[in-house]
Amino acid sequence: MIKKILLGLVVIIAAICGIASFQSDEMNVSRSATISAPPEAVFKVVNDFRQWDAWSPWSKLDPNMKKSWQGPSEGVGAIYRWSGNDQVGEGSMTLLESKPSEKVSIKLEFARPFAGLSDVQFTFLAAGAGTKVTWSMQSKNAFMAKVIGLFVDFEKMCGDSFTEGLASLEKLVTVSPKP
Repeated sequence: MIKKILLGLVVIIAAICGIASFQSDEMNVSRSATISAPPEAVFKVVNDFRQWDAWSPWSKLDPNMKKSWQGPSEGVGAIYRWSGNDQVGEGSMTLLESKPSEKVSIKLEFARPFAGLSDVQFTFLAAGAGTKVTWSMQSKNAFMAKVIGLFVDFEKMCGDSFTEGLASLEKLVTVSPKP
């Protein structure tokens, strides 16, 4: 009886590993929103890591998260590091490209809960009186990520966070100044 159970477990594990091996080596997530503010206003907030806590969906998950900044306060070379609870993990972002009112590119490195490297871009396109903002991320899927991906929809989970962040970004940049 125990041999049959063990054999069954081996078959299940082999099937999971086999299916996972056919999953994509790439993960791509992208969400867009039109924000009722000019491109330069939206760009200014995204280009400055010190403003991210005001709109980042992950900042809300751990208000006690430890944060630090290095390099310039904004633009190319700015670095943001964080270490928080299990929901936000630990890592850093380095701003690699900054084209005013057009694009921000970031290298995103995770140390915990899993090591990983992703390329992140924000693009800003004038859309009538507002701005179409697209938040995209690309990364390589390690084998364990492929296995976990059979049970967890990373694209949807990350995409939902992007959608939430874009909505918070809109609230932040469209707030009218108080008299």
